Amino acid sequence: MKRIVILVSGPSRGSNMRAIIEACREGRIPDSEVVAVIGAREDAPALQHAHALGVPTAVVNPNEFPEPDMYGDALMWVLQKAQPDLICLAGYMRLLPKQIVQAYPLQILNIHPALLPLFGGKGMYGLKVHQAVIESGMKVTGCTVHFVDEQYDTGPIVLQRCIPVMDDDTPETLAARLLPVEHETYIEAVRLFVEGRLRLEGKRVKVVG
Repeated sequence: MKRIVILVSGPSRGSNMRAIIEACREGRIPDSEVVAVIGAREDAPALQHAHALGVPTAVVNPNEFPEPDMYGDALMWVLQKAQPDLICLAGYMRLLPKQIVQAYPLQILNIHPALLPLFGGKGMYGLKVHQAVIESGMKVTGCTVHFVDEQYDTGPIVLQRCIPVMDDDTPETLAARLLPVEHETYIEAVRLFVEGRLRLEGKRVKVVG
């Protein structure tokens, strides 16, 4: 069984987290289990949902540490106890500490609600992304699952899926239409990882088999 750990942030609703948990339990992601969900504060909605689903949870609050490296060390300690084969970011809003990225190369996935490299980077999350897409005049948008590196939204792209931007879209309606596509795309990317079908060639991720 592949062991999956999901990282969430304080305001995360946890919908991508729930989608991955349910897909593992239903066999759509084979031979895998979400063994822990780690959040930044005890009252995070995603942690409450994980607890209700019977998944072990832990809290590592970055605000409790005076230095970023100390937060990274504390998060590393919790991760090492969980022994993940794969780490999934689901609404995790911080830059992942570099010691975590270096310890788990090509073992950390994230999903972004736009077609990277467009509309990514620090501060681009949630409705801000969809507002930027609409203001740009783009006729399509989508989501991107990528491996995590030491910068925001710059890691190798695993999968992308597109939807149209409607003339009357608001950030809220665009987010609502994209969300089920996010779930499907993230589940597919995790499945491909678990099945050992992702290969990095240069800067490109290729699906094999």
